[in-house]
Amino acid sequence: MPAMTEPKLIAGNANQPLARSIARRMSMHRGMSVGLVEARVERFNDQEIFVEVYENVRGEDMFIIQPTSNPANDNLMELLIIADALRRSSASRITAVIPYFGYARQDRRTKARTPISAKLVANLIHEAGIERVLTMDLHAAQIQGFFDIPVDNLYAAPIFALDLAHNFRGRLQDVMVISPDVGGVARARELAQRIGAQLAIVDKRRERAGEVAEMTVIGDVSGKSCIIVDDICDTAGTLCKAAEVLMEGGAKEVHAYISHGVLSGPAVGRIETSQLKSLVITDSIAPTDAVTACPNIRIVPTAPMFAQAILNIWNGTSVSSLFDHETLTPIYEGMYSAA
Repeated sequence: MPAMTEPKLIAGNANQPLARSIARRMSMHRGMSVGLVEARVERFNDQEIFVEVYENVRGEDMFIIQPTSNPANDNLMELLIIADALRRSSASRITAVIPYFGYARQDRRTKARTPISAKLVANLIHEAGIERVLTMDLHAAQIQGFFDIPVDNLYAAPIFALDLAHNFRGRLQDVMVISPDVGGVARARELAQRIGAQLAIVDKRRERAGEVAEMTVIGDVSGKSCIIVDDICDTAGTLCKAAEVLMEGGAKEVHAYISHGVLSGPAVGRIETSQLKSLVITDSIAPTDAVTACPNIRIVPTAPMFAQAILNIWNGTSVSSLFDHETLTPIYEGMYSAA
């Protein structure tokens, strides 16, 4: 049965534009105004985080929209403190909407005496009183098992498939999806199947962390429009090197579709001068001015998908239905109506 109360949204400072976009989309779906709960998320002089919620949330179904992107520690603490404020204000249920889940790359012990930080963060989220997590493209699917609460992991691949069908209309037969490493083959294969494209792999060998010693293309990319697909782009070194190797292998052009544009340090400069014709990212992380100004970076919205997922959670209906092309296409009809 649908909940009696309306879903209520609250946001930290990590990605206010996305939070407002989700509220607008929910307003369209509900046929009534859905806004962000008025709150104050500030810092004392010593950078302690202080939260005050101005509206009554007793008995409400609350959704906190807060990616834990850079600065990861500050944004994570904002999420936890907002959750504590809501729990102490007698909210009925608290769901954390975390479009980008930070610390996800630390999901296992690769060396002796190292932490599994993703598990620690999962414990913190649970202990803060959060009862459900909604996220997108976790770096490793097994992170869902780190939580003792339900986790709904959405995927950017269906959105990317719509975008590719729209922008490569009439020439999808020339498209080849590329996994930038062996570990990402499952993600690349899923997108390839969605658009009916072939699959190739860029195999890389590292001599030390952060440095790629050699790259080899497994598959024939001659004359193909190559689409590199991955979940995270941080400094863009590997991505730009992969684009070079593909062009040397005879590719006609190289594009990249990345779920989370971390784009730290020299990333934007590298992309602007690289062989990449375009880099498509989602707005799971608030883009910097440098990202929005870069001519070969394009951002696709996730608000329509997150808004529908929130409504499905509130209604008690299927979230996994958003993995299907038939369900997602009407939600993005305004963007890809001609696809």
